[in-house]
Amino acid sequence: MSKSINSSTHKCIHEIRDMKVLVCGGAGYIGSNMTAMLAAVDFEPVVFDNLSTGHRSAVVSAEFVQGDLADYELLVKTLRKYKIEAVMHFAAFIEVGESVQVPLKYYHNNVSCTQNLLSAMEAVGVDKFVFSSTAAVYGIPEKLPITEDSPKQPINPYGETKLAAERMCRYQSQAGKLRYATLRYFNACGAGVKASLGEDHRPESHLIPRVIQAAMGKISEIQIYGTDYPTPDGTCMRDYIHIEDLCRAHLLALEKLDQNSELLYNLGNGQGYSVKEVIDTVKKVSGKEFKVVETDRRPGDPPILTSDATKAGTELGWKTEIPELEKIVATAWQWHNEHPDGYPD
Repeated sequence: MSKSINSSTHKCIHEIRDMKVLVCGGAGYIGSNMTAMLAAVDFEPVVFDNLSTGHRSAVVSAEFVQGDLADYELLVKTLRKYKIEAVMHFAAFIEVGESVQVPLKYYHNNVSCTQNLLSAMEAVGVDKFVFSSTAAVYGIPEKLPITEDSPKQPINPYGETKLAAERMCRYQSQAGKLRYATLRYFNACGAGVKASLGEDHRPESHLIPRVIQAAMGKISEIQIYGTDYPTPDGTCMRDYIHIEDLCRAHLLALEKLDQNSELLYNLGNGQGYSVKEVIDTVKKVSGKEFKVVETDRRPGDPPILTSDATKAGTELGWKTEIPELEKIVATAWQWHNEHPDGYPD
């Protein structure tokens, strides 16, 4: 059993152990950690992934089906073969910049393929669904911290497609065909299961692994995009949540679907760390120096994005157990050093 699963979480999920859960995108960063956590607390996860961005070697303790969410017949076959009782969906494309360049790619995968998955679930009679969403649905917030009731004003196709999928779930639920939880992430980070499951995007665009790559000499420098924001050190601030804290919330949400048909929660630390703080923390944890270049702002970067996750705490009994940036970075640093070339796929 993973040390990341606390006793209160065990107690909450006692009644739904042995449930067969299809983890779509289960070979990716969040999906692989979720799969490992499900297995650790006596669920029966089955991973469904096309390996376009995921890694087969990241899947442990689970059946694996290589397939695409566009393949309706394979989805139906898989749901029936493994007698799936609930589905977790992590198989979205997530790169904001790419979504601006090729929006139809994002509408196909994040909207059309989600519709295909929900159709297959309806055909087979599977009605429990945990949906991986994003704080990008809020766009540039009018007020901080961001609550679930904050205006939804996405500023890129990535955020728009996630919001469209959320709405699709809501209408399917109102039709009496779905019980679902929407979980809006802030910045997932760190490595789970004793630092054995880490972040390996190719190319990597997320800040913490990028800074770690600089500390390892994998890239020549780190750029800071803007140092004149209205923040304490002039750089953007973001809300970072450890991957295992994120996954625990999914278990609690799945349990709560027994009594609810629609759930919605922000998942974040509730506090912000700046770009400079992340860089300084990586330097401290690694003991390495590296080149940092200050450059102009990027269009559309809000100065601060922080969450109000009070609702998840109140309704799910959830709280972050690894809120400290240094501890989060330490798990990521360990994984990258043990996997200097990423997963061996």
